[in-house]
This record gives sequence, structure tokens and C-alpha cells, in this order.
Amino acid sequence: MTHPYVFGIRHLSPAGAWHLRQFLTEKKPRLVLVEGPGDFNELMADITRPETKPPIAILAYTKEAPVRTVLYPFAEYSPEYQAICWCKEQGVECRFMDLPSGVFLALPSGRQERTEGEEERMGVYERLDRQAGEDGHETFWERVMEHAQDADGYCEGAALFGFGLREAGQEQDPERAETLVREAFMRLRIREALEEGFAPEEIVAVTGAYHVSGLLSEDALPMTEEELASLPRVEASHTLMPYSYYRLSARAGYGAGNKAPAYYSLLWEALQRGDLQYVPQVYLSRIAGYQREHGTPVSSAEVIEAVRLANSLAGLRGGKSPVLRDLRDAAVTCLGGGRFSAVSLAMADTEIGTAIGALPEGVSRTSIQEDFYRQLKEWKLEKYRDITAQDLPLDLRENRNVSSRKAAFLDLHRSFLLHRLRVLGIHFAVPQKVNQDNATWAEHWVVRWTPEAEIELVEAALKGDTVEQAASFAMKERVETAPGMGEIAGVIEDAFACGMASAVAYATAALQAMAVDAASLEELAATADRLSVVVQYGDIRHLDAAPLAPILCQIFYRACLILPGACVCDDAAGKGMVTAAEQLNRAALAHDFLDSRAWLDALEETAKRDDLNTKLSGFAAAILLERGCMDGGQLNLEVRRRLSKGVPAELGAGWFEGLAMKNRYALIARLSLWESLDAYLDTLDEEDFKRALVFLRRAFADFTAMERDEIAENLGEIWGLNGLQVSESVNQVLQETEQKMVESLEEFDFDF
Repeated sequence: MTHPYVFGIRHLSPAGAWHLRQFLTEKKPRLVLVEGPGDFNELMADITRPETKPPIAILAYTKEAPVRTVLYPFAEYSPEYQAICWCKEQGVECRFMDLPSGVFLALPSGRQERTEGEEERMGVYERLDRQAGEDGHETFWERVMEHAQDADGYCEGAALFGFGLREAGQEQDPERAETLVREAFMRLRIREALEEGFAPEEIVAVTGAYHVSGLLSEDALPMTEEELASLPRVEASHTLMPYSYYRLSARAGYGAGNKAPAYYSLLWEALQRGDLQYVPQVYLSRIAGYQREHGTPVSSAEVIEAVRLANSLAGLRGGKSPVLRDLRDAAVTCLGGGRFSAVSLAMADTEIGTAIGALPEGVSRTSIQEDFYRQLKEWKLEKYRDITAQDLPLDLRENRNVSSRKAAFLDLHRSFLLHRLRVLGIHFAVPQKVNQDNATWAEHWVVRWTPEAEIELVEAALKGDTVEQAASFAMKERVETAPGMGEIAGVIEDAFACGMASAVAYATAALQAMAVDAASLEELAATADRLSVVVQYGDIRHLDAAPLAPILCQIFYRACLILPGACVCDDAAGKGMVTAAEQLNRAALAHDFLDSRAWLDALEETAKRDDLNTKLSGFAAAILLERGCMDGGQLNLEVRRRLSKGVPAELGAGWFEGLAMKNRYALIARLSLWESLDAYLDTLDEEDFKRALVFLRRAFADFTAMERDEIAENLGEIWGLNGLQVSESVNQVLQETEQKMVESLEEFDFDF
């Protein structure tokens, strides 16, 4: 022999894994070379530890931002994984033989983007599938290769398939240059093994079927040392991580011929048993089991008929055992009543599965991963490390029914961890809205582990060695790049949620420095609102919010000073002013240390001035009325002034709209208010009435039917009519002509 044995595989192929083990047992090599980055060799010992449970993946990542990553996943039925395990069992040396991960990460990022060449390659697949009479490439591969009878047949078939695919699409291969570089490097590793004294027949190289002819070509030369030195490379690290069947599936973006990883795992079990009939029996039984669990009765007789049909379909299509296409057709016919929709969820559950891998504690992790898993264990969150989303309600108050302080505040520390992960952009837990009045002790999270979350965790290693350190760094970055006060206030909120006093301190200092500069009322109010919440509820997280009080006072006072001037605006800007006034009022009610006199003075000035947006003047009056700072006499005086003859319709109705935004029941109970509004409308001519109607329609748009009934009773009393009849008239559905007339008012030309 002048070349070693080269066994071509598909990267997630149960038959490839099974026949490769038989091939290795027959050839008894002294060295096995496996396609994979050469700097991963140190991980083989951890990959084969008894505690390691596939699916797992090796993640390589750059050490400098922006972080780039590349993944190498393994299922139990991956040929590469089984080759490594066989070597461990037999005491045979095993090495990865592909380019180092630092070179892969340095290659142009666009190399994985689809191009016309890739489309051409897909065209080759489609022509092949049509000639074979199959509905897709996966079915063709499974029927021809996954059901191959022996190792030599699989090895020769895979090599022939790879050669044909290479010849058919080589000129259009978008990764041809990279492929040639990789194969030259792998030939270099083979030559090095030969130079070490291994005979060709003592070496088995395990590689993708596409590369077999490239490694065996007599014309191709190994890479030279000069060529090796010229390759681009970046400093990279790597780590082992748990993976999932969901992520392996094409549905989650990783194809590699593995749209149905749980199904392929079943095929792997069948090959180990030496009985491919195990596949249809278990697959269809699992479909039936799922249906029964979800309320659809399926009998054993129907399952038996489905197995028979699957075997018959396989025979009609030239196979000896059913493939996934046959099983699906049988399931739809016999278990779904001929409807795919009836069994689609059962198929997804049976074919994709929810399995996730596991690694021994301390295996090949970055420091931040170690800290994350340590905290999962410490705060009893390990059971939530599952591919299935789970609800996690938290009560941040002290639990007085336990013996230790740690247990008493277990949920609080869980909250700290989950918020720190949220700040880092690690999608392990997502907070949900919780309805609670005047309290923030309850939280509700939906927790779900994904490989993507693990990748995000690794990427966060650039920010710190622990979750807390990384979160602190992330918040400091946000402070340093914050364009305004609102963003810094958001950091303070997050820092309190994370239980990180030091982050609160430096964000507060930055906010103090920014607060001396000019800011809009909306920004001041939003910042005050955020700080107010933190000051109110900071004690639930055992943090001292007192240092925030002075800056809250400063921001609040500045907002009071500029409120009247900010209300010189149009209606579009007025929406933001309403929100700002509500936020400031909420803060004033929550804290005695805020200057309530300055706030009330600002409201009184806004309510009285005639040169401001009248809607905002009305809203200021509504706040004063709500706080008991405007009595009935003052309100009646203001009503008569605002709703008097000579006041433009849009101004009077706009003021009433603002007044009606709060205290509805108090307003409804004031008959004098409705008398004034009625009298005001009587003074308007047709054009002015149309103007007023637009604003009044907007004012009453979100009143409830009950509130409208009560208003109708007032109007009935004023007009001397039956209140019930007025209510029916007010609440009845508009006729088509009336509706068109009202809608036309939205386009009414007010000469603005």
C-alpha cells in the first residue's frame, strides 16, 4: 500500500458510525486520523469519559472582539465520535487531522454564504434524487447508504458518491479553494504519520466522503511548511459544550443530513441490535404514544397495520427496510386518518426529540462557564437546564420557614443570576410580566437551555471571568457610550436588579455628571420615573438606594421648572408631555423628599396659562383635581373660562379632552361640568361644532359603556329627557351615512 485506508463518511450517519467500527476492528490500525481541527486533540480524553453524554460539540472562538465562533457537533451516532471511542477502547492512538481552528476562524467570513455554485450543487442532488425516484436527498441517502449491508459496501459507496458529487460540481464549488487547502493540510498530516514510522496499512483516515478522492489523488501533494506558515490565523480557544438534538436538526439551522436526529438515534440502536425492523416498530409506537398522551386514541391494531404498510412501501420503492419517508406515509395513513396535520406534532417529537448532552463537572470550560454551572448548582437551577421551556416563579421576600439565610433568600439570588445573564444578552431565561400592585417582590421567568445560550456565555468570557464580572463590564460599557440620561437610568435599574452595588455607584456618578446638562422634559421625567422605582423597591434586593435620592431630587426639580415651557407644543408632541407629567406626578406621590410645592406650582401655572397646548393645560388641571389641589369652585371657574363663547372650538374641546384623561368618575359626578359643556356646544356654529366634535370624539373614545351611560343620565337631566333613552341614543351603532360623516371629520380642514 502507498496510501492509508481512507474511510469516507457523512458527518452524522448511523450506518457510517456502525460500519466504521466494523472496519476498524477488521483492519486493526495503530493510528486513526479523524477529520477535525488539529488543535482539538487534547479534548479527546474528555470526549470519551464515561460521564460525557452526547450530543456534545466543540466550540472554537476568537479571543478578541468581535468574537467569531465555529462549531463541531457530535451525536452518539457520529462516525468521528465512534472512531474516537473505538480508539479509546482498543488503546489505539487517535488524532484530528484538519486545519487548526485558528485558521478556520481567520478564513473569510463569507465562505459559508450561499452562492450560485452552491445552488448548482443542490441541482446535482435534485437530479440524482429524480433518477433514483426519491422525494429528496435525505431519502436517497438513507435508502442507499444508511441501509448498506456491510462496511466495504458503505465505504465504497460513500467514496463513489463523494467522487461523483465532486466531479459534477467542482467548477462551481464556492469553497473549492478552502477544500484544496484543507486536503493539502490533511495530506501533510498523513505524510507526517508515515514519517513517524506508521505503515500505510496501519493508518485509517476518517473523512467526509467528498474528500476521499482528494486525499487519495496521486497528483495532489501535501502542504509544504512554507505554505503552512503563510496561512492566515487568529488566536483562538476552544471548549467542549453540551449540545441538543433540536440544534442538530435542520429546523434549527444545522443540516448535515440530520433533519431527524432522534430518528437517526433510533436507527443507530437498530444497527447495534442487528435488526432494522426495530426502527418501524419503535418509530410508529412512539407516534401512537404521543397521540394517546395528547388525547387522540390510537389502537395497537392501527400500529401493527402501520408497520405492515411501511414495509410494503419500502418493498415497492426498492428497499429492504422502511426509511423515514415510508414511515411517515404509513403514520399519516394509519395513525392520522390520511391527514398529515393530525400527526405532525407527534412526528416532530419522535424525529427531532428533546435530548441534550452532558459533560462531567470541570471539563473543558471557560472560567465564566464554570461559574455559570456552579451557580446553577448552588441556587438549585440545574433542573431548568433543559431544552423544554419551563416556568420559574420567584418570590424575592425572605422565606422564614427555612433554617439558613442562604435558603431564606434563594429566589433573590436566583433573580440576581438571571438578571445578570439578561444584561449579558445570554438567552437562558426570559422575564415575563407580573401583575402586582405597589410591589416588586414577585418575578416570573421562562427558562430554557439552548446551545446558543452556551455560545453566548462563551462569548461573554471576553468581558469577565465570572457572570458578575462580565455583567459589570457590560454595564460599564453601556454607561460610557450612553447618549442620554435615560440610558444611564436604565443601567441603574439593571444594576439594582442584578444586586450589584458597585455598578449602581459608577452609573449614579455618571448620571450625576450628565444631569447638569440640558435635557428635554421627556428625558428628565423618564429618568426620574426609573430612579423612583429603584428608590421605592431597592430594599427588596438588599441594596441601599439612599445615594440616588439627591440626584432624583435634582432631576425632578429641573423638570418642574421647565414643565410649563415644554407645554408650548403641538398635539403630536403633547402625547410625550402627557406621559412625562404622569411620570413626574407618580414620583412626587411616591417620595416625601421631593419638592412637592415646586411640582404643584408647575401644574398650576400649566393649568392656568392660555398660551400652552390646551390639552396639556386640561391634563394639568386633572392632576390638580385628583390630588385635591383644585376645589369645585376653581374647577367651575376654569370650565366657564375654557368653554365659553369666543374660545375656538378646537381649543375648548382640546382642553376638555385633557381634563377627561383622569378622574372620570369624579368628573361624571359633577353635573355643573356637563351643563357648562352643553352650554358651550350650543354657542358653536356648524363649522365650529365640527371642529369640536373631532376633539370630543377623541376624548370619549376609550370611555366604557357604563361611563357613557352615566354621562347620558347627566345629559338627560340637563335636557329634561329620560336618561335611558339618551343612553340608548349615545351608545347605539351609527348608521352607514352617519359613520361616513364622522370618518370624514378626520380629514376636516381646520386651516392649520
